[in-house]
Amino acid sequence: MIGTGYVGLVTGACLAQAGHDVTCTDRDEAKIATLAGGGIPIYEDGLAELVDHNRSQGRLRFTTRLAQALEGAEVAFLAVGTPQGENGSADLSHVLEAADEIGRAMGGPLVVVQKSTCPVGTAVRVEARVRLALAARGVRHPVAVVANPEFLREGTAVRDFLEPDRVVVGADDPAAGRLVASLYLGIVPSERILLMDRASAELTKYAANAFLATKISFINDIAHLCELVEADVESVRRGIGSDRRIGPAFLAAGIGYGGSCFPKDVKALLNTAEAVGHRPRIVEATEAVNREQRERQVAKIIRCLGGDLRGKKIAVWGAAFKPGTDDMREAPSIEITSRLLGRGADVVVYDPVAMEQARRAMDARVQFAPDALSCAAEAHALVLLTEWPEFRGLDLGAVAACMADPVLFDFRNALDPEQAVRSGFAYFGVGRMPGIPAHLAAD
Repeated sequence: MIGTGYVGLVTGACLAQAGHDVTCTDRDEAKIATLAGGGIPIYEDGLAELVDHNRSQGRLRFTTRLAQALEGAEVAFLAVGTPQGENGSADLSHVLEAADEIGRAMGGPLVVVQKSTCPVGTAVRVEARVRLALAARGVRHPVAVVANPEFLREGTAVRDFLEPDRVVVGADDPAAGRLVASLYLGIVPSERILLMDRASAELTKYAANAFLATKISFINDIAHLCELVEADVESVRRGIGSDRRIGPAFLAAGIGYGGSCFPKDVKALLNTAEAVGHRPRIVEATEAVNREQRERQVAKIIRCLGGDLRGKKIAVWGAAFKPGTDDMREAPSIEITSRLLGRGADVVVYDPVAMEQARRAMDARVQFAPDALSCAAEAHALVLLTEWPEFRGLDLGAVAACMADPVLFDFRNALDPEQAVRSGFAYFGVGRMPGIPAHLAAD
């Protein structure tokens, strides 16, 4: 397993759990030292236990030496990063460098599995780079590259791997495809393993994420319409989500999508389409609506607080892009807090898990609180950006009582508006009518 980030570490640990002999390798010596010593460099539910168990059973090992990891290996998974390039395309430099290293280090026949999310045609390029490196050595070890995209959600990645809806295996070499498919037979029934060509497998990952992102942008667009016509987006989403053809998943109105996958993959799909002269208008709109959604909610805060944020303390609950993870990549909280600071506000943040990562990712002017209540103390507004379960269990009356002005912006629609109002808050959600306590309405 080349790369020990979210995808590589989860994949390696889960394949070891399925009984395979797995060696994970990474250039980051500190990360490998942490893993070899029993630590986990990322927060992911259930992962620490899985890694610890399989390491103790001798099925999961860690090294910084690629040649050592490839000794006796039949399959090598590529799970390195593909960050977004300046033009929106996927940066494949890490993938191609790893392909070169594989070609220089492999000592026999090998199937290379492209687990990283890569645009159409990458598997062909990876195979060519491996073969070129082999030729430079003067050897002819058989090699085939298979596209096997991941469909893991941060926060539920272990469960997603062990209980997948499907496993996509894209191979132009039938024997290589069957070998990779066999790795999953102890995890998923054979009918859920979808064999196809490499280009189709590569495009499947981008198309899936773009479709899910489209559902999020769609419901956020409807939420804005709900505010204009005095409808309730929660009622609307229940009404449309109960249709089996639509389904309720990814229909929660909020601040928009973030994280390491959706923003990057949507842009990469747009870039792929542009390269072949196609303009995917629905995907373009998906990205535009997501961008506008954050602007609309910041404007709502400014408007509801009288148009001037100078000198006002704004408390923010939640920094990670979603609950269940400490990932700050493309987290909406980064942009929201930056915009609030730009309008003169004093911003204080609390997150149950991602505080360390938030300190590195956010503007240096952001302050951090040790708990949710002290974060809200003396604040002129409270903004909920990540729907951690902890926030739902708090005494909202106590929170409202400690604030300078009990104004709540629930940008994940995670709290009960009626309960918030009964607790003394002026409540503002996304796509929901504002709730104002009687004593404030009278003022």
